[in-house]
Amino acid sequence: MPSVRPYQSSDREAVLALAPRLTIGVAPWRDPAAVGRAVAGWVRDAIDGTDGQVLVAVADDGRPAGLVTVGERRHFSGEVDAYVGELVVSAEHEKHGIGTLLLRAAEQWARARGRRHLTLETGAANTGARAFYAARGFLEEDVRLTKAVERPDPARRSP
Repeated sequence: MPSVRPYQSSDREAVLALAPRLTIGVAPWRDPAAVGRAVAGWVRDAIDGTDGQVLVAVADDGRPAGLVTVGERRHFSGEVDAYVGELVVSAEHEKHGIGTLLLRAAEQWARARGRRHLTLETGAANTGARAFYAARGFLEEDVRLTKAVERPDPARRSP
């Protein structure tokens, strides 16, 4: 049966290999290479940092099957929430309960610190993740809106 434990340095390669799955559901107008670099940086910063906790789901074969990073973040209301920075499961272990195990571990982490809310963000187009979170009691709270703006043409002069 899969289990969840704190990240260990021996997990590094396997955990970093999960980072590209964090690009699922990113808006199509974003630069895929830049997104890839960003998500790799998030995971690297989490496993190299000292803030919060990185938890790894270990599959029956002993290999890392997913990870969740959880820390604290101040909501604009002033309340401090537990915050999931990254939650990712390998494609091989998707839909086998690994994500649920990781979320439960993040919730336990939050409760142990007296936090009333566990928050996270995901891409608007990531319908699979949004359905997964909704099925586990998460409610949508904020919406980010983006509009492309025309770049000024340097050859064109204003009157």
